Amino acid sequence: MSSVGLLPRKMTWSELERLPEDGPRIELYDGEVWEMPSPTPRHQEAVWNAGQLLSEHARRTKARFLLAPLDIVFSKYNVAQPDVVYFLPERAHLVQLDKVTRERPDLAVEVLSPGTEQNDRGRKLRMFARYGVPEYWILDPVEHTLEVLSLRGDFYTVAVKASGDDVVTSPLLPDFSFAVSRLFERL
Repeated sequence: MSSVGLLPRKMTWSELERLPEDGPRIELYDGEVWEMPSPTPRHQEAVWNAGQLLSEHARRTKARFLLAPLDIVFSKYNVAQPDVVYFLPERAHLVQLDKVTRERPDLAVEVLSPGTEQNDRGRKLRMFARYGVPEYWILDPVEHTLEVLSLRGDFYTVAVKASGDDVVTSPLLPDFSFAVSRLFERL
């Protein structure tokens, strides 16, 4: 698998949105263009499992969850495609079904891949913190671990690190508990 690649020019959201929808997956970090490699089946299975869990909770609570590819436009120069995003019920109305999402999610989930791990734990983590994403989950589909990071001021702290049959409760969603193993079924 190839890794995330920096392209040689800067770009804005308005330029990015004019690119073909079937083109490469691109994220912008302060205008720097980062091309994302296609994910592996292992990665996609973990995304699907996380999506299934969050979908069940969203349906029950009237929240909104979405899967990548989906641009979250934080600013003119900062655009990310988290693997999964979740908006609490009181903010679910901010997602407009026929328009790009310009609001920060309440929860962003990234599934690590060898080519994106450095970005997910670096640039993307810092971007989410800068724009106030309250909770960030990092799933490792090889090690079968989940890290739940909670925003404290300007940076994230590890609220939970779990694996196997550990039961996790999200600090953001106190009525939502699950065994970590559910994230890695069939992997």
